[in-house]
Parts: sequence; structure tokens; C-alpha cells
Amino acid sequence: MLCWGNASFGQLGLGGIDEEIVLEPRKSDFFIHKKVRDVGCGLRHTVFVLDDGTVYTCGCNDLGQLGHEKSRKKPEQVVALDAQNIVAVSCGEAHTLALNDKGQVYAWGLDSDGQLGLLGSEECIRVPRNIKSLSDIHIVQVACGYYHSLALSKDRYVPNLLKSLRSQKIVYICCGEDHTAALTKEGGVFTFGAGGYGQLGHNSTSHEINPRKVFELMGSIVTQIACGRQHTSAFVPSSGRIYSFGLGGNGQLGTGSTSNRKSPFTVKGNWFPYNGQCLPDIDSEEYFCVKRIFSGGDQSFSHYSSPQNCGPPDDFRYPDPSKQIWTVNEALIQKWLSYPSGRFPVEIANEIDGTFSSSGCLNGSFLAVSNDDHYRTGTKFSGVDMNTARLLFHKLIQPDHPQISQQVAASLEKNLIPKLTSSLPDVEALRFYLTLPECPLMSDSNNFTTIAIPFGTALVNLEKAPLKVLENWWSVLEPPLFLKIVELFKEVVVHLLKLYKIGIPPSERRIFNNFLHTALKVLEILHRVNEKTGQIIQYDKFYIHEVQELIDIRNDYINWVQQQAYGMDVNHGLTELADIPVTICTYPFVFDAQAKTTLLQTDAVLQMQMAIDQAHRQNVSSLFLPVIESVNPCLILVVRRENIVGDAMEVLRKTKNIDYKKPLKVIFVGEDAVDAGGVRKEFFLLIMRELLDPKYGMFRYYEDSRLIWFSDKTFEDSDLFHLIGVICGLAIYNFTIVDLHFPLALYKKLLKKKPSLDDLKELMPDVGRSMQQLLDYPEDDIEETFCLNFTITVENFGATEVKELVLNGADTAVNKQNRQEFVDAYVDYIFNKSVASLFDAFHAGFHKVCGGKVLLLFQPNELQAMVIGNTNYDWKELEKNTEYKGEYWAEHPTIKIFWEVFHELPLEKKKQFLLFLTGSDRIPILGMKSLKLVIQSTGGGEEYLPVSHTCFNLLDLPKYTEKETLRTKLIQAIDHNEGFSLI
Repeated sequence: MLCWGNASFGQLGLGGIDEEIVLEPRKSDFFIHKKVRDVGCGLRHTVFVLDDGTVYTCGCNDLGQLGHEKSRKKPEQVVALDAQNIVAVSCGEAHTLALNDKGQVYAWGLDSDGQLGLLGSEECIRVPRNIKSLSDIHIVQVACGYYHSLALSKDRYVPNLLKSLRSQKIVYICCGEDHTAALTKEGGVFTFGAGGYGQLGHNSTSHEINPRKVFELMGSIVTQIACGRQHTSAFVPSSGRIYSFGLGGNGQLGTGSTSNRKSPFTVKGNWFPYNGQCLPDIDSEEYFCVKRIFSGGDQSFSHYSSPQNCGPPDDFRYPDPSKQIWTVNEALIQKWLSYPSGRFPVEIANEIDGTFSSSGCLNGSFLAVSNDDHYRTGTKFSGVDMNTARLLFHKLIQPDHPQISQQVAASLEKNLIPKLTSSLPDVEALRFYLTLPECPLMSDSNNFTTIAIPFGTALVNLEKAPLKVLENWWSVLEPPLFLKIVELFKEVVVHLLKLYKIGIPPSERRIFNNFLHTALKVLEILHRVNEKTGQIIQYDKFYIHEVQELIDIRNDYINWVQQQAYGMDVNHGLTELADIPVTICTYPFVFDAQAKTTLLQTDAVLQMQMAIDQAHRQNVSSLFLPVIESVNPCLILVVRRENIVGDAMEVLRKTKNIDYKKPLKVIFVGEDAVDAGGVRKEFFLLIMRELLDPKYGMFRYYEDSRLIWFSDKTFEDSDLFHLIGVICGLAIYNFTIVDLHFPLALYKKLLKKKPSLDDLKELMPDVGRSMQQLLDYPEDDIEETFCLNFTITVENFGATEVKELVLNGADTAVNKQNRQEFVDAYVDYIFNKSVASLFDAFHAGFHKVCGGKVLLLFQPNELQAMVIGNTNYDWKELEKNTEYKGEYWAEHPTIKIFWEVFHELPLEKKKQFLLFLTGSDRIPILGMKSLKLVIQSTGGGEEYLPVSHTCFNLLDLPKYTEKETLRTKLIQAIDHNEGFSLI
């Protein structure tokens, strides 16, 4: 070890020498046969770290800066750090920071300005203490200024506020009394702060508020830097030389004089560069191969070797693995897996426990190191390689090594998760929230209550700012990775609901409520991220299909309504939520279409019951108060078949809003049938067929898509559109599907969602394709190629009319810059502007019957399925749920051959059969199980055709004996079915 500079307090560790200043590099006998790992220099003290992690100090001890009780001119061990493996140190004027191999920081010495980072009011700390506030961050370097300290976390730019260095890839920093130097990954040096003695190296004595590059070092790649009190040193390996600049009054520059230097100047000595070859003919006593440089206070040191035994010098740009804390990586996992299961050394168990008990270790793991992305860690970018996290976790957690899994689980459960706090010191402390769900242990149901749910609790309890950062990181995840987190907490919810169904003891209900709210709250946050980002995954990936089997949705809805009525707030913290019974309706995004339909039906029944109850109360009052009119508990529609539209409009126009919520009863004039559901269904079929008749001209039919849309050229007033809206609402409310061939855009608009180009493609395929071609066109000559402006040409009773899509649209050409605006305006015109008054009337009618919170839970395609049914056919389920009357039963020969013939029919014929029998080729949203068919025998012979009673889903089936006869007659009946074939 070579040393030079101020020795007045013994800080060079040379023993009792007479000189107070050493002007040129001198050997230190204390370090013969010892390997030095790091050196920290204060104003009057020095700290040395040896290769085995032990710490020695020497120099002045008036403020406790040595960490022990005696002042020494030769290095003395700091016994208080015996249990720690120290990998790095740094000194300020009279304080010291030491970093151990687990990323924990210890501090001692003067604390007059809070430079130790410890809570308390003591002026001096004479024994090293751990800085608790940094325990969650993966610290890789510490640096001390005169009265301030910095800690560099793994792969961060520099401390947060130095935004000017964010793009410079800073990998190492050091501090003087009031200046700082920073080393970049490319080997450049930036300095800032006080420059009165030239310590910034800019050939001036000016101070620098912002970091400035040392241009005189730009021709060389610098790999080491060090700061003294008022001087700076830099090492260039290509020449083997050390450069220094700044204050030289105590010989700390090593130039052979006490002059100051304002720009880099070579330290005096016979420096020899390392080039991979050793030259035996060079006198090893005369030449020095630098291993590492150190500076601090008014002194400097250089660890060296002779040219004959030289090795490569340290490169601060690449961290020394021996100085790194444990992180989950390939080498470490391979080391752990190399031990046979059941024979685990204690030190390996301790390694695993140390790694998975420390959020700092996990936050420093799985970083994206294939490129420089990890230097960009911030509120929008995590710096984590999620694929690496998944692969390494799955490699580590294996059935063949249960002891590893058990140790990891125990460390997470007992040490890591209980220590998590809602307030975090930096965004890096959030990384493991991103990576831990990839660990297979999280998805093991045995660990749900011990690991997954406590982890979810910590996540939900995060303060607003860190949670926002985590949401940003989630929003840019690949869909499979985002889905993994969603699936994890869906599994937790299902697990808890299964326990609930079995039965929860009263003493455990509070903790159960807390667990369930936690899992659902995490899903709520993920759902919010998904919706805000424009759906990373499909909305139905949040559906928990088991909900209907595990809870009584009707009761859940009623409890939820009561909670709303009593003003119970379910949006506050988990502690308060534990006292409120869990209602899944608070988290409606987990309901699938069938569950939402059950909710809507429950709401309808509640509304109907309330309307009936009100009617009954009014009727009771009318017995005593003749002024009060008696009312019917049902909504009665008395209509004539030949004037079904006019009669329905007349009745519904006079109907009060509350009456729409009553059960619908339909009476056809002159007919005695009692409406048990069949007459009502017939009414919906007849009135929709009538309203959609071209004679009204209310809707335009598009042949390419076989869909209809509002006609902006109709002469009908808005009352008829209002009526169709009411009819659609009544159909949903009375659990009847209607045959209505609108595009999905209608249901989007009913749910306050904007139609898009995809909707135009559905309604007008040719126009939609043309618009897509316009958007996809790669060249710049759009104006010449497409010759479009912001107008649309529409037919108007045989003539064409040009409508402007925007103000001065005829004069606005479509080009590459505004083509998206043109497409958006075109879609807006078709679905919104051109039909605004007509749709508004339809919307008002629909929501008069069917509005409310429950409806808004639906997705557009789910609402569409509610109105017109869906095509999720399950023909075996249809057979299973069919009932038989008369002479028929499931094993009757005619029934057996009927189902054989039916299952052999092609899909189109099966759909035609549904249309023939039920009036629609689609099935209710609840599926085939809710479509009850009835087959009854008839007295006619085999020459008769099957006959359908559409209103009752009833089939009259003659007793055919031959399979081919049945096939022929059935197809004949289906093919000759015209319109609704109502009987």
C-alpha cells in the first residue's frame, strides 16, 4: 500500500513518524501480506476494510470517528463490526458509513447535521449503528461528503434529485467536503459543487451548480475516481497513471509539491500499465501497477502490485461480485440445488433465509441487464426482466427440493412480508411487488393465508404515490404476466368462498372478511389498471365463474342494496372493512354474464315486488279513502292483434314509470288465454315483427351484414322509437328474448360507450374495410390516391346528398396526418350525429324500464345476449332439459329416434328448428339449461307433420316409428315454417 498527504493525526497509518506531511507516495508496512478491499478517508481519520470483511481505523478519535475508544496512529480493528462482512466504506469530515454484504448500512462518528441518517439527538455516535430507513433498498455503494452522505442503490442513476445526470448512466460516485465526482459507464467523469481549489478539474476555481464533464479527461477512459476533502483523483488504466487535481497544500496530490492544481495532473511515480503480460526484467521495486486508488481528508492511498505479479486493476464501472448483496440469480440457485434434498448445510439455509427475508435482496434481483434499460428505472419503468423472474423462480421452487421451498416460504411469511410498510423510500423498493407473484409458492393454496393474502394486504395498504407507480408498471406488462397476477387473486377468492360455503366459525368471521376484502381489493386495483390502459387482457378474464355456485347471488345483491341504503362505505381501509359483511356486488367486475343476468333478474323482482307492494298498499287505502284510486299489481296490456302497435303505444303512453316495474300481463282482445308467459312471449314476437316492417321505414336494412340501423330518412315520429326502447326494456325485465338484428354498437351506446371502426365493419363491411385500408396505407400520397375530404355522401329518396363531417369539411382534404380524425368523424356520423334524435328516444324508452346500476355492470355483448340471446349452443344440454307429456318419456322409441335425427342435423338446421319451435334461433343468456322444451304426443298418424306452439316452446310430435320418416317430416316442417309460425 502506498500513501501520501497529511499525517498529523496518524491518519496515514504509518505509525509514529516525525513528518506531518508526506509529499510523495510511501509504502505502509502494516499492509504487508494483507489484502485491502476498501479504504475510506476522513479529515483526520482513515478506515480500512480487509478482504475478510474486517474493519480497521486509525487517526483522530475525538468525535467517535474510529468506532472504538482509543486514538491510534496504526490501524486498530473495529470490534463492534465483527459479526458483519463489510464490503465498502466511506468517510466524511468526522463520520463513517460502512456497507455489509446484505446491503445494510452502518454509521458512526459525528452526527451534528444528520449525516449518519439515524433517528435521535446525539451529537456523536461512538459505536457503529444500522441505518434502519435504508433496510428495504438494495444499497451497493455509500459515499460521504463533509457533513452529508449519499447511498447508491443498485442500477439507479444517482440520488433522485440529480435529474441532470439521469441519462448519463452513472455507476459510481464519491464526495469531498463540498464537491462530488461521478463516474459513467463509458468512463467519463462529471464533477459539481465547490471548485475554489480546482478540485472540479475544469481549469478554473469556479463553483458548479450542475454536473459538468471533466473535458481534460475525455480522451481517456477513467475506471476509478476518489475524492479527498478538497481534491480529486482519477485512474486511467491505459497508461497506468493516477491523475489528481485540487488542493495540494498537504501534499495530497502526490505531485512532489504543495501547489494546487485546477486540472488533472499526473501523480509522481513509476506507473506501469497492466496489459495482461508481466515483464520479468523490470525492477519491481521501481515500478508500480495500480490495483486501486483511495482519497479522503488531505491524504491519498494507492493499492499496488509489482509488474512481475500484477493483475488487472479494479474497474469501478463493473461491480465486484464479492461486494454485492445476495440476489436471486442462476449461479446462486444452481449452488442451492446442488445439495441433495434433506442434507442442507446450515450456511445454505442461512443464505436462502437472508435472501428471501430481505426486500432489498429481492428488489435487486431479476434486473434487465441485457441492455441499459435498468438505468431508466422510474415511475414508468421498473428495470425488471419479468421473464427472468419467472424462469428463476420456477427453477428454484421444485417438488424435488421441498426443503428449499419450505425455507423460502418461511422467510417470506415470517420475515419479509410482516416488515413491509405503506410508505417506501424509493420506487426501487416496489420491484418485488412486481416479481413475487411469479413465485410458484404464491399460487399454492396452502400458502394463500400465510403468504398471498398478507402480500395482498401490504399491496392494498400502499400509499397513493407508490401504488400509482406500481399501477404504471403493471400497465406495461405483457398480457400473460398481467394475467398471472389476476389469476392468482381470483384463485384466492375462490379458495376463500369455498371455505365460506363449508362454514366459518363466528370467531373467525372477522379475519375471513378481511382476507376476502383484501383479495377482491387487489383485483379491483388490477381491473382499474386494465380498464385505464385499454384492456391489457380481455375484461372476461376477471370473471370468477364459480361465484354462482359458491354464494347466493340474490342474497348478496339484497345485502349490497341494504349497505347502500344505510350508507356503508366500502371504499375505506381494510381494518374498517373487516367489520362489514363481504358483498361480492361491491366488486361487480368478477361476475360473468350469467351472474349479471341473475343480478338483473333479482333487481327486476325487487322492483316488481316494490311496485306490487305499493299497489296493494294503495288498494288497502282505497277501501277507507274512496278518493284513492285502486290499481292493478301488474302492468296490463290489452291489445288487438290487428292493431298491436297502436294499442300498445296508447297503453304505454299513459303508463306511469313505476308501473313499468310491475310484471307484464298481456291480453289479446277476444281471446280467453291466461298469460302464464306464453301470451307475453307471443306479444313480443308479434310487435317486434310489426315495428320492423319496412312499411314504417324506421330502420335501414344492410344486406351485406343482415343487420339494421336507425334510418335518418324515416317519417315516423320519435314515439315509435321510444316504444321500441320500452319493448326491449320490458323484454329484458320480463325475461323474454326478442329477435332484433342490431349491431353491437346499439348496446355500446346504451351503456355509454363509444362505437368504433370495428362497429362500422360489422354494420357496413365494405365501408369498414375501406376505412381500414385508408389507415393502413403506408405512402404519403393519400390525397392523390384516395381523393377524399371530410364529407359523406348519403342517399335521400333516390337522390344523393353530401354532408360535411366537420366545419368546412368540403374544403378539408384527408391526408396522412388527419386520416384518423376522418375515420373517427365518419364513424361518429353513422352511429351518432345522423340518428341522434331517434336513438335518444329509443334510449329514453329503454332506460325508463331497464335503467339502473345493475345494467351498467354489463359489457355490450352481454347486454346484446340479454336482449336477443346468444349462440352458445349445447345440444346435449337441450336434450337433457326437455320435458315430455302424454304418452312420451325419455326412453320412448319415438323420442329416442327423434334425438338421433336431431343430433345428426347440420348446425343450420338445428338453428332453424329453434326458430321453428321458440320463435328465435338464439338461446337465452343463461344457456340451454334455461330453455325448457316440451314434447307431447298427438293422436294423428305418421302422415302428419310436427307442429310447434311457439309461445310455450311446445312440440306436437306424431308417434313416428321409422327414423327416416321422422327425419323427412321434421325437415319438411322446419323448411315450411314461415315468419314466426305462431299457434
